[in-house]
Amino acid sequence: MKNLSYLLVLTIVMISCRQSRLPKIIPNVITEFTLNDTDDPAIWVNPKNPAESIVFGTDKKTNGAIYAFDLNGKIIQDKTIRGIQRPNNVDIEYGFQLNDSTVTDILVFTEREKQQIRMFSVPDMKPLDGGGFEVFEDEKLEVNRLPMGVSLFKSPKDATVYAIVGRKTGPAEGYLYQYALNADSLGVSSNYVRKFGKFSGVKEIEAIAVDDENGFVYFSDEGVCIKKYHAEPSMGNEEISCFGGEYFDEDIEGIAIASYTDGHGYLIVSNQQKGEFNIFDRETNAYINAVNLSTTETDGCEAVTVPLNDTFKNGLFVAMNDEKNFYFYDLKRLGLQ
Repeated sequence: MKNLSYLLVLTIVMISCRQSRLPKIIPNVITEFTLNDTDDPAIWVNPKNPAESIVFGTDKKTNGAIYAFDLNGKIIQDKTIRGIQRPNNVDIEYGFQLNDSTVTDILVFTEREKQQIRMFSVPDMKPLDGGGFEVFEDEKLEVNRLPMGVSLFKSPKDATVYAIVGRKTGPAEGYLYQYALNADSLGVSSNYVRKFGKFSGVKEIEAIAVDDENGFVYFSDEGVCIKKYHAEPSMGNEEISCFGGEYFDEDIEGIAIASYTDGHGYLIVSNQQKGEFNIFDRETNAYINAVNLSTTETDGCEAVTVPLNDTFKNGLFVAMNDEKNFYFYDLKRLGLQ
């Protein structure tokens, strides 16, 4: 009994030491609940009416979905994609050229149990992928073909849109695969371009974020650091840096990039067990500070810096919360500028 009491006290002390002591920032909006288990958000800014922008979020089970929320956190039923087998991460890209006369914004997400990525047009939510694009095709082990993270990159050089995909587990070299998404008279295809990215083997890699303007891809090697590579395939596969690990309590999770028109910006990264977000300079990747956004066990997060409505006048930051929902914040409340 004494040993049990000692272990109980020790557990309580360890948990309390992990909890953030920073002042809590309460969200402006909390979304309606999903059915299963939220993970990763993406924000689509409506170019015609920003107040009608949509936040998409994954719900990762076999009977999963990509939920669509309005800026009040209400589920938009006719924009929600259901019947997805464990969707994990999701991203948005603007201005995908379908043909000579048609351009659309796109949403891409991983469907882990089908070992594929999916692609839909936004905001009409029409599938563009013929049922899905296979990933990690050359892997012999099924466990190495289970996609998790995904981020989209639109090349400033030639406007090619790429999907950069990570997985549940993988090798020490070539953990990420990069695919070019191409459209022609037959439809859209996904074409393998390269594999890159070192993996420590400590935990796993899920969170991926791309800085389109500067041409960098960041991903969380969860137990070690944030890793940085060139997003443009022609720039090579060498690791640029591995930074920030000392500022995390345990798991390094979701990465959001807040980029401003003057070129300045920030990386906002979930310090999952601590309940905080670490903020790094976009240009130097130097650590700036941390904020406590009152979320629990955050996986994915996302940010946009344009005004959306009266609530989100300075942009929007979205964080997954471990209660089957997402938290929305006016970006100014993070103290970035």
